[in-house]
Amino acid sequence: QVQLVESGGGLVQAGGSLRLSCAASGSIFSSNVMGWYRQAPGKQRELVATITVLGTIYDDSVKGRFTISRGYAKNTVSVYLQMNSLKPEDTAVYYCAAQGPGRVYWGQGTQVTVSS
Repeated sequence: QVQLVESGGGLVQAGGSLRLSCAASGSIFSSNVMGWYRQAPGKQRELVATITVLGTIYDDSVKGRFTISRGYAKNTVSVYLQMNSLKPEDTAVYYCAAQGPGRVYWGQGTQVTVSS
């Protein structure tokens, strides 16, 4: 069974930084596509960044400010999102996602709030 557990959200002032982490257990390997999405109040969930064996993709709104990366330790694949120069419009619930056996798996979400 695949499980994704996120951590690292919180409250930060505009211009600050946060690092989100997502630990994947189950049938998720370092070759699986993984990514981060976010959903602001009253808006649809949107892609922030993805990472594959071929590289990374970012939404235009976060290019140059956010960095997605992946790690592997103790049989666990983790994906990270380093967020710098945060803006109030980055406020949202951030979700980790992973392409697993037959479907996309989601984490429970972590709140990121950026105050102006």
